[in-house]
Amino acid sequence: MENLVAKVSYLKGLCDGLAIDEKKPEGKLLVNIIDVLKDIAEALDDVIDAHDELEEKVDEIDQDLADIEDIAYGDDDEDYDDDDDFDFDDDDFDDDMDFFEIECPNCKEDVMIDFDALDEEKGIICPNCNQEIQLEFECDCDCDDDCDCGCHE
Repeated sequence: MENLVAKVSYLKGLCDGLAIDEKKPEGKLLVNIIDVLKDIAEALDDVIDAHDELEEKVDEIDQDLADIEDIAYGDDDEDYDDDDDFDFDDDDFDDDMDFFEIECPNCKEDVMIDFDALDEEKGIICPNCNQEIQLEFECDCDCDDDCDCGCHE
């Protein structure tokens, strides 16, 4: 940036060396343009200095945050890579998982439902469309309506 300030100073020197008459309109215009260029170059120099200071502070904060993460979560850099793929197949889960997947009847997106959420009286809310999902369960047993299996209640 010093280069820009130096270039404007050079232009100012040329203007002074040419003995431009500031009383004439052309001379007045040229001198004022050079003064404005000088102000712009100095202001830009100040902005760049402030940016450099801010960048240093952000780097310090980033390092402090990394130190805090290491303390809080441990140093697991060798165990985790940002490029790890977290796609799961059904084979990745045990049969005694506590959730199941259904299609939302409102937005037709697949939604994972926690079995524990079925016990709550709030109902199930789709995370995609924020609409309530009404679940209806059908009995798969071959009993009649007055059996004690509990599926007809």
